Amino acid sequence: MFFSFARFIVRILVWVLNGNLNIENKETLPEGTYVLVGPHRTWWDPIFFALAASPRKFTFMAKEELFKNPLIRFILVHANAFPVNRQKPGPSAIKTPVKALRSKELSLIMFPTGSRYASDLKGGAVVIAKMAHVPLVPAVYQGPVRFRDLLKRQKVTIRFGEPIPVDSKLKMTDENIAQIGEQMQTAFDELDYAINPDFKYVPNEKK
Repeated sequence: MFFSFARFIVRILVWVLNGNLNIENKETLPEGTYVLVGPHRTWWDPIFFALAASPRKFTFMAKEELFKNPLIRFILVHANAFPVNRQKPGPSAIKTPVKALRSKELSLIMFPTGSRYASDLKGGAVVIAKMAHVPLVPAVYQGPVRFRDLLKRQKVTIRFGEPIPVDSKLKMTDENIAQIGEQMQTAFDELDYAINPDFKYVPNEKK
């Protein structure tokens, strides 16, 4: 209930602040749960992903430092977020989202690079999808990477790609994980090209 209410409020805020959200290829989204993966380009792209994939509800990872603030902790917990130590992620970083996905109630938003300033895809999303018996769904955000540009109502586009199945019997070798990682990266590149052939992601200056 809280997630749906929060998304309704956020949808209004996004419309007021930007009002220029375009959603493409939404018909490719599976009926069941899935791991929504994409390149991490802004701190607000998970918000746009969740809005674009509505009415599907999501869980997502958040750095554990955010949970130290009681108010933020309340919001995150009730928005289905769970804490992760980014330096030393424990077993819960895998078990928690797998349990949520298997419940058939929540999908997962995850960024395989783990950071807006990294480009190497990590294997966590593949492992989670395999253990939960759900597909990976690639998506990309194209739009402003600076908040002031978002307020200028510059166009934001979210485009979804075809689901990438992960065989539950697949051995999690470095080679197999890398192969699926290549599929994800190819999907991201194709989605970006479909939106704008001239698109090139330039990250905002790291603060």
